[in-house]
Amino acid sequence: MNTPPSFSCSASPVRGVVEAPSFGILGTYPPTRCGLATFSAALADGLAVHGADVSVVRVADGASASGARVIGDLVNDSAASVAAASELLNRSDVAIVQHEYGIYGGPDGDDVVDVIGGLSIPSIVVVHTVLTDPTPHQRSVLEAIAALADQVVVMSQAASRRLCLGFDVDPTKVSTIPHGANVPARLVSTGSPGRPTLLTWGLLGPGKGIERVIDAMVSLHELPNGPRYVVAGRTHPKVLAAEGEAYRNARIDQARHLGVHAAVSFDADYRDVASLTRLAQASAVVVLPYDSTEQVTSGVLVDAIATGRPVVATAFPHAIELLASGAGVVVDHDDPDALAAALHRLLTKPDVAAAMAAEAARLAPAMAWPVVANGYLTLARSLLTDRPALV
Repeated sequence: MNTPPSFSCSASPVRGVVEAPSFGILGTYPPTRCGLATFSAALADGLAVHGADVSVVRVADGASASGARVIGDLVNDSAASVAAASELLNRSDVAIVQHEYGIYGGPDGDDVVDVIGGLSIPSIVVVHTVLTDPTPHQRSVLEAIAALADQVVVMSQAASRRLCLGFDVDPTKVSTIPHGANVPARLVSTGSPGRPTLLTWGLLGPGKGIERVIDAMVSLHELPNGPRYVVAGRTHPKVLAAEGEAYRNARIDQARHLGVHAAVSFDADYRDVASLTRLAQASAVVVLPYDSTEQVTSGVLVDAIATGRPVVATAFPHAIELLASGAGVVVDHDDPDALAAALHRLLTKPDVAAAMAAEAARLAPAMAWPVVANGYLTLARSLLTDRPALV
């Protein structure tokens, strides 16, 4: 099986060691329920495993902050709060700033540029989205962030290529550190030998592609042990505010119209990490049928592999990259027959599914959060060695 080609923008070696630097993280954070908040919390925990002191400046969303690590909130569209956020982060040795266009104040979240500009400590910016065709202002925001940051971290080779080739950034500043995952102690399927489960999880809304799998269920329903399809996750808060449950209700109506409603269920309960892990391990296949052709980072994809499950995904960049060695199957977005055929094959050929699960289990250990956090720790030590006066 072929592995994806290697591409690295950064060749800067680590030239020394600074023991246990402290980190200030800026981004969304629990109780906010989104993938980036989960990422921030998991990275903080992973750094703490290595003895680092971690504090968090949380992007305010109206909910009260929780956890001893939270030392302040960033209130969007407030110049005073922007300045205060910089000062709070400056109390640590290194700042880690999560970047996503939709979470900060100002046009395209450009308030974060001023936060980074106010830092007197080394900064690592984690870029979660790299667009192929950004607007001029989106481009200028990301390029300004990259110019101010000491290092820019992306989480896939696809993101690294896109950033280095498509934006005016200093390639020596760009590093690739994979997205982390909670790897269970035992990577085994806990599913019953009876009716198999197809699983999609994550915040729900247009673009998730759930309709693709519901369409495929028509032919899969005819199998002797026809699968059930579980869609787990609440509707994305922003989608809920703008459109209510229109997307979820449309998919329920679709399943009813196609005659597969008894085999399709929507689980809107909030699940913690342990509960999601159990749900994934009880599934036969994790399906990621996303509409996006842009997605260079998918935490759900990483978590699926980390639980040792075979994956069927549409051809978004992160899936093409991570599944290249055989942990799953990638299908074209506009090929419903290919999606149905891939699912049919995994459900009817246990040896094929087992081989994919074994490859997922092989990849999983390198995705564990303590391993990934060590990459940030190594990068931080390198930055502090280059700026010894700040230690």
